[in-house]
Amino acid sequence: MAEHLLTGTRGPLTAYEWPHSRPRYVALLVHGYGEHAGRYEELAGVLGGHGAAVFAVDHVGHGRSAGDRVLVEDFEDVVTDVHTLAGLARSAHPGLPLVLIGHSMGGLIAARYAQRHGDGLAALVLSGPVVGAWELPGRLLALDTIPNTPISPSALSRDPAVGAAYAADPLVWHGPMKRPTLEAFARTLQTVTAKGDVGPLPLLWLHGDDDRLVPLDGSRVGVERLGGGRHTERIYSGARHEVFHETNKAEVFTDLTRFLDDVLAP
Repeated sequence: MAEHLLTGTRGPLTAYEWPHSRPRYVALLVHGYGEHAGRYEELAGVLGGHGAAVFAVDHVGHGRSAGDRVLVEDFEDVVTDVHTLAGLARSAHPGLPLVLIGHSMGGLIAARYAQRHGDGLAALVLSGPVVGAWELPGRLLALDTIPNTPISPSALSRDPAVGAAYAADPLVWHGPMKRPTLEAFARTLQTVTAKGDVGPLPLLWLHGDDDRLVPLDGSRVGVERLGGGRHTERIYSGARHEVFHETNKAEVFTDLTRFLDDVLAP
């Protein structure tokens, strides 16, 4: 893995590249709230084995990138940062198809990216995406004080090792959500809803039916609007929020690569 320093909209960003000597496509990974791109090492390896050169970036206020921790004042800026990452990937591999894979908050960012720059994408993949009817921001913003209740590691996966690694990870934020970030979530959820579907762009939706952080039914509203009823979905029985880290992740990886094979077939 190679590291790059990008000029972000609100300061320097750390980006990552998992190179491939002869890639057939490029994959951009868009991580979720409070975490960082390094948690997607295994997914990057699977995609590399499938023929992808893989790139990711730590968002502003996350991981090794600059900014107050987990402070996102405007997700439009984060979408612009991902577009900067796409420029890095395209300069390294001109002419190759570009696939965007976003998890959770990264699903919101990826959905908005597809609305703004979808003509440059070959496929959009959303995992447990924050789109549609997500009630948490409104619930927390109604309170005078945001409670200090960090994400429960057990909500991520049925594999206890995933939760233990998350709890021990110094690059993961373990404190409360911040009001400006919650306000930005609420605004961008409305924007994505208002801007409608992504046209003919192939869309794969992956979700665990025991996702307590981003409930399935709320996301369905957003995904169906984004995909215009044309999306492909894979819902995993018993799986929690992070399907790429779940006990059935081999099944998830197979579903992902088969979808990409169909999209990328000549």
